[in-house]
Amino acid sequence: MAGGQGQSEREDKVALELTEEIFQSMEVGMAFRDYSGRISSMDFHRTSSYLVTASDDESIRLYDVATGTVLALYADLSRRCNVDQTMHLLGTGAWFPVNVKLEIFAGVSQFSRAMTSTGQYFSFWKFKLKQMCLPALVEVLAHMFVIERCLKTINSKKYGVDLVCFTSDPTTVIYSSKNGWDESLRLLSLHDNKYLRYFKGHHDRVVSLSLCSRKECFISGSLDRTVLLWDQRAEKCQGLLRVQGRPATAYDDQGLVFAIAFGGYVRLFDARKYDKVGDQMIVKGPFEIFSVGGDISDANVVKFSNDGRLMLLTTMDGHIHVLDSFRGTLLSTYNVKPVSSTSTLEASFSPEGMFVISGSGDGSVYAWSVRSGKEVASWMSTETEPPVIKWAPGSLMFVTGSSELSFWIPDLSKLGAYAGRK
Repeated sequence: MAGGQGQSEREDKVALELTEEIFQSMEVGMAFRDYSGRISSMDFHRTSSYLVTASDDESIRLYDVATGTVLALYADLSRRCNVDQTMHLLGTGAWFPVNVKLEIFAGVSQFSRAMTSTGQYFSFWKFKLKQMCLPALVEVLAHMFVIERCLKTINSKKYGVDLVCFTSDPTTVIYSSKNGWDESLRLLSLHDNKYLRYFKGHHDRVVSLSLCSRKECFISGSLDRTVLLWDQRAEKCQGLLRVQGRPATAYDDQGLVFAIAFGGYVRLFDARKYDKVGDQMIVKGPFEIFSVGGDISDANVVKFSNDGRLMLLTTMDGHIHVLDSFRGTLLSTYNVKPVSSTSTLEASFSPEGMFVISGSGDGSVYAWSVRSGKEVASWMSTETEPPVIKWAPGSLMFVTGSSELSFWIPDLSKLGAYAGRK
């Protein structure tokens, strides 16, 4: 009996894996339009549900993605599907984090249960909600969730803000300036809006910033043609590299290797090997150098896939190169509109590394299959600059930042395998 019930519960679940069909169904589920400048950077925390953004309006904003987007996901679903389908997905918690809490008000008491709950309170509300028309259902859902639209906004009027990254602490970030006269990096506590440390060393705009996920280290690249390696606990840089162009930098997931891209090549370095020259620590030369097929335009972004097997590199000429990070083989090159010298062409791997999403110089967003090299989806835009783009870790959601912050989710009503399920 118990085995049969468990099998039935498993069959009722709606499991979604990222496919071309899923990609083609994705639309904006929620957008924050209260920015007065373009979003220049954003980052997801590795282990929490936090997202941080930096904007040309000199603000740093912290969001809780688990609570800040769940309403939009359900509201979008309820507009597109009938009530039975919506309630089925409410009951299974399909494609939502299992730790998202449903806040249900019954009389004067508040009851909080996990999304997968099918207890008597949930059953009662399921019955009540099924009696409502869809607009009313959306309104009720809005009151059933505790929504943190933006947990905190911090203004950096004196220094400006350009690039921002989380540290291991979800309430602490490192960010670069955008005032043209002070290129220091700053370690900022979002909890109490206090600067914990300044990192001085660059003499021109910082265009690349990457934190090591395993250690308290980070790397920065600047238009002054230096790449500096830092320890968050020390103000002085721990290593220095001089480069011959605009650098793009990234750590691999293990923090043992970092990549520096410039001048048509990606160079891989051992993060543990330095030579002391005078009072400076100079990083030893690269152990691998990979060509990207003659594309010598300025590097914008270099990234590793989550499993470390792949790398991508974007350039200002509008090229997105995907390479095998072990052999250096150029697997694919995707082409979009070039970007201006003041913009950055950003791209991101999907969590399992099977797809790449990227902005474009005309503001559009594109997605490609790594396996086939073919474009699988595109979304046009009225923007004129490429959006910042990040994939939410372990989720069927990506986020774009331009003049607004947009959360992209699958539209189940477009998916034949799911739209008709009850």
